[in-house]
Amino acid sequence: MTGPLAVTVNAGSSSLRLGVWSLERSGRRRLRALHVARGELEPHEAFLKGLDSSRPDDVAFVAHRVVHGRALTAPSIIDDAALAEIERASRLAPLHNPPSLAWIREARSFFGPAVPEVAIFDTGFFADLPAVAATYALPRDLNVSHGLRRYGFHGLAHESLWRSWAAERGGRAASARVVTLQLGSGCSMAAIEGGRPRDTSMGLTPLEGLVMGTRSGDIDPGLLLFLQREAGLSADALERILDERSGLLGLSGTSADMRVLLASEDPDARLAVSVFCYRARKYLGAFIAALGGADAVIVGGGIGENSPEVRARILGRMEWCGLQLDADANAKARGATRIDDTRGRIEAWVFPTDEETLLVEHAVLAVERARDT
Repeated sequence: MTGPLAVTVNAGSSSLRLGVWSLERSGRRRLRALHVARGELEPHEAFLKGLDSSRPDDVAFVAHRVVHGRALTAPSIIDDAALAEIERASRLAPLHNPPSLAWIREARSFFGPAVPEVAIFDTGFFADLPAVAATYALPRDLNVSHGLRRYGFHGLAHESLWRSWAAERGGRAASARVVTLQLGSGCSMAAIEGGRPRDTSMGLTPLEGLVMGTRSGDIDPGLLLFLQREAGLSADALERILDERSGLLGLSGTSADMRVLLASEDPDARLAVSVFCYRARKYLGAFIAALGGADAVIVGGGIGENSPEVRARILGRMEWCGLQLDADANAKARGATRIDDTRGRIEAWVFPTDEETLLVEHAVLAVERARDT
């Protein structure tokens, strides 16, 4: 071992990614092991497997991706106050924050209280969203007293996609207008100018915006009032429907897996795919308009990286704004790939999303700041 280790814990709504990194004296961060799991995973066993022959006391810190921090946006050392704020924010991210809290507690139990734990918030990338994009048209006193605003999510994913493109384009990225699409079990879009987010599809909670695996995305608030009054549904029942029974699963009635739906001949499955792509296409057009044009559109996430058909249905027929998809490049795309016809004004790229590297980078800075104070 050439330096201490770092552990990254990325608990999503449907998966876990646990990474072990070498923090080398040169400043380089090298991934030693990455374990990806779906469903239940025994934490003690997971940490042991990740560390392999290394000892727990070789670990310098544990970095956790936390979806919602509410008042917390900057990467933060997790103390009792931070833990309480993450717990309060669970009401706004019920699919995500509770698993993160469980892993935070398990890591403290496994590594001991002397090993710092750092929370890196998915909302952090959007902390300085312009007021015109962040503000809900509700009574001002309600917005202020309850902290109602559009927080935005998938911040690490969108930052990763933008950084990957910026690394390809060099100095051109400094003032570029870019739309990023994170398409997976959860889906969102961001409008970015010069590396700074100007808008995003998710809002106060991760429910707003695009159609997702089991989440509805945008919905008429009057519809929810109607269901409360006419169907007698409680707030808890509505939350379960919107979070767990809607989206691709709700529309198809069979699956939240895009691969299954694309292979199906069932009319409801076909409609689910069409609604998913149509909603994303609408947002793409809106964000290009909000930016006053775009230099690039970047797609990532499990669906975004692996489904040429979905990419074609979202990015095709966009010549009107200067985006011309190259059908052959799109069909063959693997890893980091440019998929536009280079004669157009707007580039289109596919990049793998790399949240883990950003977790380590942000956590290193947070630990260093804490040591300096």
